[in-house]
Amino acid sequence: MHVVATAGHVDHGKSTLVRALTGMEPDRLEEERRRGLTIELGYAWTTLPSGERLAFVDVPGHERFLATMLAGVGPAPAVMFVVAADEGWMPQSEEHLVALEALGVRHGLLVVTRADLADPAPAVRQARLRLAASGLGGAPALAVSGRTGQGLDELRKALDRLVAMLPVPDPGAPVRLWIDRAFSVRGSGTVVTGTLPAGTIATGDELVLPGGPVRIRALECLKEQMTSATGVARVALNLRGRAVPERGQALVTPGAWTDTDLVDVRLSVAGSSGTAGPGGVAGAAGVVGGGLPGARPVPDGPPMPADRDLRSRATRDPSPPDGRDLPGRLTAHIGSAAVVCEVRPLGGEIVRLRLAAPLPLHVGDVLLLRDPGRDRGEVRVLAGASVLDVRPPALRRRGAARDRAALLAAAVPDEAFLLGTHRLLRAGDLLAMGCAPAGAPVCGDWHADPAYWARLGERLAEEVRWHAAEHPLEPGLPLEAARHTLGLPDRRLVAALVRSPLAVTDGRIMSGPAGLPAPVALAVKRLGAELSARPFLAPEAGRLAELGLGPRELAAAVRAGGLLRVADGIVLLPGADDRAVELLARLPQPFTVSQARQALNTSRRVAVPLLEHLDRKGLTERMDEVHRRCRISSPE
Repeated sequence: MHVVATAGHVDHGKSTLVRALTGMEPDRLEEERRRGLTIELGYAWTTLPSGERLAFVDVPGHERFLATMLAGVGPAPAVMFVVAADEGWMPQSEEHLVALEALGVRHGLLVVTRADLADPAPAVRQARLRLAASGLGGAPALAVSGRTGQGLDELRKALDRLVAMLPVPDPGAPVRLWIDRAFSVRGSGTVVTGTLPAGTIATGDELVLPGGPVRIRALECLKEQMTSATGVARVALNLRGRAVPERGQALVTPGAWTDTDLVDVRLSVAGSSGTAGPGGVAGAAGVVGGGLPGARPVPDGPPMPADRDLRSRATRDPSPPDGRDLPGRLTAHIGSAAVVCEVRPLGGEIVRLRLAAPLPLHVGDVLLLRDPGRDRGEVRVLAGASVLDVRPPALRRRGAARDRAALLAAAVPDEAFLLGTHRLLRAGDLLAMGCAPAGAPVCGDWHADPAYWARLGERLAEEVRWHAAEHPLEPGLPLEAARHTLGLPDRRLVAALVRSPLAVTDGRIMSGPAGLPAPVALAVKRLGAELSARPFLAPEAGRLAELGLGPRELAAAVRAGGLLRVADGIVLLPGADDRAVELLARLPQPFTVSQARQALNTSRRVAVPLLEHLDRKGLTERMDEVHRRCRISSPE
């Protein structure tokens, strides 16, 4: 299926043309049929000569219903721009084209209607002249009459060629369905309709609304019951869930979009794209079809009154947009959503928008900025706004806005830019921002800007060296302290930064074998001299303090391998436990604590914890409450 929206001035025959092409009535409301005026979005469909199915979104042309028009055009990939032969280019023709330019619509047809009432050539020439300066400059043009059927066969063929040229949407893309109608059906419940631009939806799928998750109970495309649909498609969904859908909300794939009320954007001037179609302005006049094979040539007619103004619009060189020229409060449109926003200029074409309500957005999305308070007859669409960042940082210091604008001025919103801006992002964050991660993660699902990651590694090494110098008796920099110092959200990231000669041991980052400060090393040496005569008679706490070996110094000496900790307050020289086992193995087995104390020439204060230490190491084992035996044989 393909979807094309209409556009054009009020009463230029859009609905009549859709009715003639499809045989269906796009105006659903009784008031619309009574007044002959489209008020709400209308929908109709047909089968083209090739067999392709085409759905039309018929939009109102009256200036009072511009927001409704934008809701219909926003999700559609192509447009059928309608101009009446007997009136030519009109104010809403201009405003609709400005909106299409701002939205970046590049595929469409120019259809001049009421060819039975007036010579279409002047209107064709006038419209082509204006379109030449827009993204639709190369759009084929045809003259038709919805009342007599003139040119409709050629139009159907042109529509066939148009849809054949449209880019193929990604069926695996995350779903974002902007709701353009929401109502209740007796016996079924809540039903919503919208244009699915890409992705795939199916019955049973769970999607998310602002009010919570909903599940698709049933799905229709063009009044036909289906189990799944792939964009582009017009769909009606029967939903189950507690959330109450409204027009302007979006049904989205869970976790695939960033709900945000603050975005940084780049402005584009609405109404003057600065580009012309093939052949430029001069080449656009006089030919209907713009190079489309089979198009019917229409000779030039006399100029219409507004031709001079249109030529000036088509040939002007637009100045770069400046956010300072915008009002401070505007309405932002995307899909069927219309949200009031506050505008903060950052510098040049870069502005920050604070939305009155969060919207599910990706970088690269285009918002349309409209000033609904402008006087009647003025173009109210002021600019397009391409989203550069959906999670912009706070601007607190002096000059931050200017620096931010300079950074974003030439930015391409891709993975490298997002990582350069945010430094660290999870894979899910990148996906929700609109960029599937291409590079390898640095840790788990964390992705990092390469330059930032390299600087973090250098800082970590400096912090470990500083900590060792400032706290020589501590066993290394704790991982949690390093995480806090580096400002990282996850301790695993700190561990991932550790490179040789650094190492992680017991939750601390070491810089290699620990050395002892000179006073501590001297105290250990003096203790060793005292233990040389009676190696198992550990000194008491008072003597250790006299030597300058407090708890921190003892801990450092033990970590450095200078002392053996048997128990709290009991330290011996390294290897004393192995020497003790050699002596105990010479005793008759099993032996008692008293026998061990005598063999080791020590006190019960030392003998008991020493034997427990040997038990833990598996060098000795308890036989009962009194006796132990060695696990090794006597060397004698």
